[in-house]
Amino acid sequence: MKFTIYQESRIGKRKSNQDRNAYCYSRDALLMVIADGMGGHLHGEVAAQIAVQFIVQTFQSEATPTIADPVIFLSQTLNRAHSAILDYAFDKDLPEAPRTTIVACIVQDGDAYWAHAGDSRLYIVRRGHVVAQTRDHSRVQLMLDQGLIDAEEAARHPGRNRIYSCLGGSHAPQIDFSRRFALRDGDVIALCTDGLWGPVGDIGVIRMAGSNVMASAPRLLDEAEILGGKTCDNLSLITMCWHDDEQPEQADSVSTRTLALNDFTTRLDTFDRGRGATKEFDLTDDEIERAIAEINAAISKYSK
Repeated sequence: MKFTIYQESRIGKRKSNQDRNAYCYSRDALLMVIADGMGGHLHGEVAAQIAVQFIVQTFQSEATPTIADPVIFLSQTLNRAHSAILDYAFDKDLPEAPRTTIVACIVQDGDAYWAHAGDSRLYIVRRGHVVAQTRDHSRVQLMLDQGLIDAEEAARHPGRNRIYSCLGGSHAPQIDFSRRFALRDGDVIALCTDGLWGPVGDIGVIRMAGSNVMASAPRLLDEAEILGGKTCDNLSLITMCWHDDEQPEQADSVSTRTLALNDFTTRLDTFDRGRGATKEFDLTDDEIERAIAEINAAISKYSK
């Protein structure tokens, strides 16, 4: 495989960052996953961390070096991540389980497969046009589908952040799955939370995908922060540009050709004080270690 990939998460103007994202690749398969946690102090972050970390760890155990069936993998793994979040809430005796959106994408054999719950999005942009996109599990999206509002009204609707599917919470998630999508040289896959796509819209994502993602992705995050203003949400982005193996090496591109059969390269957001929280939400070392231990305990019960 050959691709260029960029990943970043920013706190915006919030008191803590409840977004989590990661990518992980073997010699022949790539996983990208992004989550936007929802819940009280710490718990939204934990829900997103459990989801992303669980999916990555399962990928590392099953990509040998490819996933046998990407759709089955996504279905089983996202549902087990949901169960792990519920188990965490039970052990903590929380009145309600924390929640998180999720988007996960697997690329192998030149094809992409993805699944999502909530309003974090995946776009595939080809030559300046969106050729595939997730559909938000939100009340505003339902109103759009029914013709009750238009896109301009949806962008400023007071209920635009209300979603009806997620991992965690009190209901089983509605998870949507893609069909196999054949990638072409230069296709860009972008996964992002609503803190990014909300301010810049589809046009901003398309503009980012039209050039070198290593240069354009940070500029898009900058633009979203500026447009988000004093209430800017957490904003996160993973963007990957696909390259045909026959094409010459490009600057900053990754080639997995020389990666050993059982090796993985992983970049995973961690649950720690290094994510830009304000003093009000700053954690002691003991609190961080306890949170990490609780996350690992919840995950271990559902790991194979």
